Amino acid sequence: MSQKLTSKNLFITSFCLFALGSCMNPMQQGNSLTISTSSGVSQGALSKNVITWEDIPYAIPPEGDLRWKAPRPLISPELIITPKEGNGCLQEASIYAGIQGEGIVGQEDCLYLDIKAPVNNFNRRLPVMFWIHGGGNTSGLKDYYDFSELIRQHQVLVVTINYRLGPMGWFTHPAIQGLQNGIDKTSNFGTLDIMEALKWVKSNIQNFGGDPDNITIFGESAGGNNVLSLLASPKGNGLFHKAISQSGYTTSFTKEEALGVNHKGEVVNQLGSDPVLSSYDVIGYLSIKNFFNKDPKKYGEEYQRYLRSIDGKALLEVYEKLSKDTYDRLPLLTRDGIVTHINGVSAGLASSKEKNKIPVIAGSNKDELSLWLGSNRYFVKASYPLTKLVPIPKIEFKREDLYKLWVKTRSQGWKLRGVDEPLMELEKAGYDSLYAYRFDWDDQSSSYFADFPNLIGAAHGFEISFITGDFKFGPIGRFVYPKGELRDQMKVTMMQAWTSFAKTGIPNTGKSQEWKKFNSKNRFFMKLDSDEHLSLDKERLSLEFITGNVRSSPVGTLLEKCLLVQETFFNIGDYFEDEFIQWNQGACKQFDMDFERKKIETDLIEEFGSATVY
Repeated sequence: MSQKLTSKNLFITSFCLFALGSCMNPMQQGNSLTISTSSGVSQGALSKNVITWEDIPYAIPPEGDLRWKAPRPLISPELIITPKEGNGCLQEASIYAGIQGEGIVGQEDCLYLDIKAPVNNFNRRLPVMFWIHGGGNTSGLKDYYDFSELIRQHQVLVVTINYRLGPMGWFTHPAIQGLQNGIDKTSNFGTLDIMEALKWVKSNIQNFGGDPDNITIFGESAGGNNVLSLLASPKGNGLFHKAISQSGYTTSFTKEEALGVNHKGEVVNQLGSDPVLSSYDVIGYLSIKNFFNKDPKKYGEEYQRYLRSIDGKALLEVYEKLSKDTYDRLPLLTRDGIVTHINGVSAGLASSKEKNKIPVIAGSNKDELSLWLGSNRYFVKASYPLTKLVPIPKIEFKREDLYKLWVKTRSQGWKLRGVDEPLMELEKAGYDSLYAYRFDWDDQSSSYFADFPNLIGAAHGFEISFITGDFKFGPIGRFVYPKGELRDQMKVTMMQAWTSFAKTGIPNTGKSQEWKKFNSKNRFFMKLDSDEHLSLDKERLSLEFITGNVRSSPVGTLLEKCLLVQETFFNIGDYFEDEFIQWNQGACKQFDMDFERKKIETDLIEEFGSATVY
């Protein structure tokens, strides 16, 4: 029932740039193109009227002494850039994120980007669309996404990037921030990677036919979170000109949560850096920690050398192991007062006045949580009509009413906290070109094995395929994205809206329905759907309204309602602990929520071998 435990299995589901120097003119050589950049010479490849330049380094590899430091621009124009396999950042392998292998894969040398452009792009100034991948800021890579069809049809240039993930990208520790200077004192190295990549793009993209004065950042899930974080950060000023957040969120962490201990030495987050390092090497870590605490000046450098000597894969294995035993959250974006506002992303958005001429789109999907809940054995059951020798499960609801309540509530909460509230914060800062949407397309095919329209619907991340034109989703792809007129209509609408926004700052679906601006009074949003159901709507969601519907619902036990409301108060934004404690006259105080969640999960595993049907 926890989003946290399964988010690493998403395919969905964030980036950076800076490099100086003038670049040579491109040289055409047969069907390939050679471009000189500030970080090397890249050989493009032509396929189906799209040119691709792969694996261009945008920063010095953040290894050794550069681990947990701001990215350094790579100035090496003589370097011959060659495409390479396996340059994703350190993360847990996941077929859902396109990450092959087992256990911890990837490497620390991972700060690369790809550029795709239509043919005949030179001597033009094409709009640049800068994609930030999702994956909870703990998984994902640039190679998973192919925007070739969007590029061919709409004449835009697309950049995709890798950026440091998990504790390699976001890390707080006294021996790091306390002893480093300038921008290195941040905790948000992954966020800085994205900014560094943007700086590289501004300096080099004209040589690929892109317009450095028209860059649109867009990303989904964690990518949307990173879009909002860039809008909120003063360090993002001047790096982009338009922004699209798809199912984004505003969650951030205090320095205490990121370190994992408070001023009394009490553990406040089992996944904070200090508890994890203690678990990794209790004798060695505590020894150097004690020396450092007694004399930081004398032992600071030694402490840093120790931290940077730790094998990255081994460290991530500790995080993965601990995450299975706790409902604490992995600290990612941290309120350091440098890259991120000291009071969090929402505060940063409300004070983001230097960028207030930037048009912004923010949206979510009607059935965000179905991607997680639709495989959770608490809500669905599975049989194997072809026998387990042919492991294709037939999935049916256990309690459809409970499932729909859960999906609707959490999806409404996502829209409120990830769309409405961020846009209203930007409105406070003076932004006046704000647009909202909800992705509603659920014209899927049912199968003997699953009722996909009701089980999946407009799930988290499902809008991405309509922007790329790449409808891959494994063996069930033909059901969740059935070929036909309705799919084609949605693809045309999404591509047109996103590229028109990149070109003009106004999302134009190509249909008669005008996409009105969002404001706090009316909260207009576009329901993105096939042509018959494409429409403009407005609603005034609030947490009181959403959780009040849960309280009055005849569906679910009190414990189930408490679990649902807790997720609504705790996810997509910063914790609303007090609000949860007070909800329903404090009715949830009788439960140990972490214990109850763990019990549910343990019972499912004991009965079925797994908490999911797969």
